[in-house]
Amino acid sequence: MKLLNGKTAVITGAARGIGKAIALKFASEGANIAFSDIRYDENCELLETEIAVQGVKGKGYASDASSFTGSEKLINDIAVDFGKIDILVNNAGITRDNLLLRMSEDDWDLIMKVNLKSAFNLTKAVQRYFIKQRSGVIINMSSVVGVNGNAGQSNYSASKAGLIGFTKSIAQELGSRNIRCNAIAPGFIITEMTAKLSEEMRKNWEEQIPLKRGGTPEDVANVALFLASDLSSYVSGQVISVCGGMST
Repeated sequence: MKLLNGKTAVITGAARGIGKAIALKFASEGANIAFSDIRYDENCELLETEIAVQGVKGKGYASDASSFTGSEKLINDIAVDFGKIDILVNNAGITRDNLLLRMSEDDWDLIMKVNLKSAFNLTKAVQRYFIKQRSGVIINMSSVVGVNGNAGQSNYSASKAGLIGFTKSIAQELGSRNIRCNAIAPGFIITEMTAKLSEEMRKNWEEQIPLKRGGTPEDVANVALFLASDLSSYVSGQVISVCGGMST
């Protein structure tokens, strides 16, 4: 029996990187996948095809996770298209790195809107479905810098730390309804986002990691699978770092 057989998962920001890896991992374990990105493009089309190969239903949606009304519409549309929702992965996120001295108000506000408010938007929209069926799983994508901080990323770090507080609060609010909420804090994961870093910067990161390598999106997806499945049925309100020992 596959771990997520017959479940429906919603994953935001899933056209590439960690979100895509989670979508494919969940699909391989029997889940139907509804995923969103800021725009529907060839990456979304490709992911739909890759999900279909797994023998499950997959559909991409163009949706701005930072929009309250847009997120509500997304969840309602998915509930109609798929019949139910069992899992929500709040993965949408961006960076606008700079030293505080040079950081603009717009870059601070944008990070909070996309990285933190989006989780509020989607969780608030989906909770009524979860409460009605008295079950549900929420996974929020935080970061190791949300745990430890990082120079030049005060906005990103604050947004990811906010997700941790949000996760723990929602776990306490909704636990009595059999709804679990956990967070994953990835470390240095090799994605399109980190590929933009210089070779010197990547090496500096790797030197700080006890396992001496960057992680892969699949490393994160494996932990997400654990949290989404009944293997973690008594795990809620927790933050699991996927960082190669970096935050030890």
